[in-house]
Amino acid sequence: MRREEVRDRPEVQRVDDTEEDHQHQRDGYQRQAGEHGPSPTDRGGLRPRSVLRHSTAILSFGTLIRAIVFDFDGLILDTEEPVYRSWLEVYEAHGEELPFERWVQIVGSTTTGFHPQYHLEERLGRPLPKEVLDRRIGRRTEMILAQQLLPGVVPHLDAARERGLKLGVASSSTVEWVRGHLARLGILERFDCLRCRDDVTHVKPEPDLYLAVLECLGASPSEAIAIEDSPNGVTAAKRAGMRCVAIPNTITAQLDLSHADLILTSLSEVTLQQLLDRFDSPAGTT
Repeated sequence: MRREEVRDRPEVQRVDDTEEDHQHQRDGYQRQAGEHGPSPTDRGGLRPRSVLRHSTAILSFGTLIRAIVFDFDGLILDTEEPVYRSWLEVYEAHGEELPFERWVQIVGSTTTGFHPQYHLEERLGRPLPKEVLDRRIGRRTEMILAQQLLPGVVPHLDAARERGLKLGVASSSTVEWVRGHLARLGILERFDCLRCRDDVTHVKPEPDLYLAVLECLGASPSEAIAIEDSPNGVTAAKRAGMRCVAIPNTITAQLDLSHADLILTSLSEVTLQQLLDRFDSPAGTT
């Protein structure tokens, strides 16, 4: 089998701090990732497809599961809490309340109208100084760099590779953000394909990201499982025709994830085989 090709992506342009904050544009992680040398995606592919073999993961109704697609933020690495906490600190320093019910609308997506900077500036009646925004980005970076991979991620990646499953990431963040963190954490090369906001017209809750990953992996929706942490992400996976496991984080734990096929408290709660065995109904049903 030939090596999986990764499509050329448009160059990520630097944007103002406002857009950068919420859409996870460049945040110093390109430099950190570069310390590990060029990423596998820069060499035209991720893990060679030649090491892949047919999986023996067959659901009870006969579908061969060939791929697992992960969300990134809040699922592989808890970036959601640091982003929220860094903005919460800014709001509290200005005597304002960050409306959590509006914040959670943007988790897993970039399509809603709420933006914490614009909202706070509207409340204050003046723009936030650049030093305040820079300090917030510094706090966010500090908290994210202190985070470890979430429990169960590495064992599931290892088990999936052992049985020959293809692995992908579907994220509403930029490819620079996702690739940089995966490289920094030493797991970039474990994934066969990344598809991020740069690669599609519509992000989650639309299905475009998942459909793009499946096309890249050469798998149909019925042959893949999505693992998500947010309602927007679950909706995207289900709209793509996939089965979906929801694993809420500290931010999304209060949200409705009932449209997922399975809800776990942690990926470490089950082995990969147990996870595959839990799916006993056709895609699109629960």
